[in-house]
Amino acid sequence: MKKKSSFSTRGQRADIGDLVIHRILPNRYADAVGPFVFLDHIIPKIQEKVNKEGTGAHPHRGIATLSYILNGEDEHFDSAGNYAIVHSGGVQWMNAGSGIIHDETLNYDSRTDSRLTHAFQFWINLPSKIKAGKPAYLAIEGNEVPYKELPDGKGWIKVIVGSFEELSSSIPNYSEQFIYHIHLEPGAGFATNFADKLEVAAYLPVLPASINDEKFDAGDFIEFDRNAGSIALLNGNQEAADFILFGGESYQEPIVAEGPFVMNSKLEVANAYRDFYNGKYGKIDYEKQKSKA
Repeated sequence: MKKKSSFSTRGQRADIGDLVIHRILPNRYADAVGPFVFLDHIIPKIQEKVNKEGTGAHPHRGIATLSYILNGEDEHFDSAGNYAIVHSGGVQWMNAGSGIIHDETLNYDSRTDSRLTHAFQFWINLPSKIKAGKPAYLAIEGNEVPYKELPDGKGWIKVIVGSFEELSSSIPNYSEQFIYHIHLEPGAGFATNFADKLEVAAYLPVLPASINDEKFDAGDFIEFDRNAGSIALLNGNQEAADFILFGGESYQEPIVAEGPFVMNSKLEVANAYRDFYNGKYGKIDYEKQKSKA
């Protein structure tokens, strides 16, 4: 049985500098899908100049951030001393734990002639028992992301988070969670099954498509019912199309989000701000971290 769509909606503009951003989650219908409480889509754009400003140094606590770079390169700094650049197809993952400051800068991929930039950022809510844990970080280049071709030349699937068949991401799972990037050739279809009670959403970043026999437009975010069932994707376009499927088990604890912090109570959010303003998250030493790399 195919899962039924519960609703569809579109993102709101949340631009940063020259980056054109559509904020997909939270939205007027949903605050979370499984452990995912935030999704920004940095839409495809030909970048004319080098971006030197980045997002600006800012704090997080209680979540893991995940940046998936479809096109371009992403430079990461944080106050735990981590530094890396990942290129097209790569992933930056950071567990903010008890508190961290980070800064990211998206530019076009210096290894290619393309000036195209295109990316996503997710926030993954952490269970309360590890929100006060030690920060952690992973930089994963595109050739390290689990990938497989689909049968009959239909396209491919990448597993950004979680598992699919024999593929398994190196990003830690604190609950059942998944992010799949599915790329389908013109006229191709793909279907997969999901267990009962899992929260599942789809996003169409560039082109319209059909999902479970319903037509949706580019930029649509679609959430589905929580009954066991399948999701069937169909690319009716004259060019290849991309689909993002993500979700996981329902987050069972209270969610209190304010600014860059996602905690389980208002008091915990207040403490997160207090610790940040008291300097407990440390500082980014840009020159030292970059020189070490």
